[in-house]
Amino acid sequence: MRKKAILKAMTALLFNSVMGVTVALVLGINPVVGAVLANLTAVALGQFAPKGALQAGVLTEVWTGELVKSLRSGLEGSWLDGIPDQSSLVNNDVIHLVDVGIDPDVLVNNKTYPIPIQELPDGDITIGLDKFQTKVTPITDDELHALSYDKMSRVKEAHANAINDTKFAKSAHALCANKNTEKTPVLTTTGEREASTGRLRLCVDDLVNMKRALDRLKVPSGNRRLVLCPDHVNDLLMTNQSFERQYNIDRNTGKVGNLYGFDIYEYANNPVYTTAGVKKKLGEAGTKGEFACSFAFYTQRVFKATGSTKMYYSEASTDPQNQRSLINFRHYYLCMPKKADAGVVMTSGYKETV
Repeated sequence: MRKKAILKAMTALLFNSVMGVTVALVLGINPVVGAVLANLTAVALGQFAPKGALQAGVLTEVWTGELVKSLRSGLEGSWLDGIPDQSSLVNNDVIHLVDVGIDPDVLVNNKTYPIPIQELPDGDITIGLDKFQTKVTPITDDELHALSYDKMSRVKEAHANAINDTKFAKSAHALCANKNTEKTPVLTTTGEREASTGRLRLCVDDLVNMKRALDRLKVPSGNRRLVLCPDHVNDLLMTNQSFERQYNIDRNTGKVGNLYGFDIYEYANNPVYTTAGVKKKLGEAGTKGEFACSFAFYTQRVFKATGSTKMYYSEASTDPQNQRSLINFRHYYLCMPKKADAGVVMTSGYKETV
């Protein structure tokens, strides 16, 4: 029994130390401090734990939750920061935009009068914001009494995270062209073939081709933003020393580099394209030869808008039979191009055999 107790204590000590170091690295503090604090926390929690509750078990729940939350940061839409926010124009979760039509012609060194009249027709465009609703989560009174953490707060946080993940993915999907056209170029990578998947890697020439596509659309050279999928980020890390040096220098803003006039971001939920270069539906996974894309856009040519958010909640006291509370959320949000003429998509090419 004594040996078993010693083994259990050593396991708890090792586990708490490892988790403490891991969380410390995530938070950017000294790993030794993290290990010490983790074990001190375990001791403190043990004083209040029920008899027979192992400190390691309590920390497993706590640290796992913290790590899961930290991992979710990779799904955040930092690449949306700085995009024009039109939330002030939202009324009843509908936004009204003015289509200014064409720009006026400019006369150079004109000597002919009167100057010709040119009408600039405009129109009101009414767009409903996307509605995001979570499914209902039940929380029983038994759970609230038995658990060692604030279940209600955790559920609220989970719903908020789920909505954010979905609306960011929807935003990426909306900013990518449906297929290749003169105004919405959809390009294909031309790098080396990845043996395990048949995917053609992203190479420097492909980035230049994306730049060239925006140049041909007469997109201004500033405020060009490139959102790379993880596959394409890894491709550049393997082949481009300049990008490798920039990567991880400034993770506070989400930007991972700057190449060829692009502010470069990384996002894990970019849309998937078929081998024919057609965008798949939101959330639809790729099959053989189909991969997530990367995309670039001119920030001043897109917009985002936030509408209302409402929490729906019913108390357990109103449900005497099940004695459980119910909770879910509804949120309105929209991100889309003002006009689809200032972006480019890069899909991954595919070769089944060498």
